[in-house]
Amino acid sequence: MICLVAGKVVAPLMAGAMTLAWTHSVEKIAWEEDWRATPAGLELVEARVKGSGAGMEPPPDARLVNGAWAWKPKLPPQAEVVMRRSGATADWRICIEGQCRPMEAYVPPQADPIVMRTCP
Repeated sequence: MICLVAGKVVAPLMAGAMTLAWTHSVEKIAWEEDWRATPAGLELVEARVKGSGAGMEPPPDARLVNGAWAWKPKLPPQAEVVMRRSGATADWRICIEGQCRPMEAYVPPQADPIVMRTCP
């Protein structure tokens, strides 16, 4: 299971897999990452971006699927993923089984940073 931790708030997502989605602050382009909990940590299964520019270039092995570049990042399982909220951009979105909700549905809107990790 995946948990979001913001200070003393721990929000179990009640899911072993989820999509982390956001809009790039400069290019205003949607970006999504599919994560799943494994015994080794959080595994990044697939990344997708609907455009390029400002440090968002898809790698050479990316393929165009439904209007987005998709690829399998070469990243080992992570113990945690730290997310920051600047207030200058729209909040992160968490999607579970096709249902997306803003990050503030899980942790307080002022919480920063937010750490995603597997639940103990």
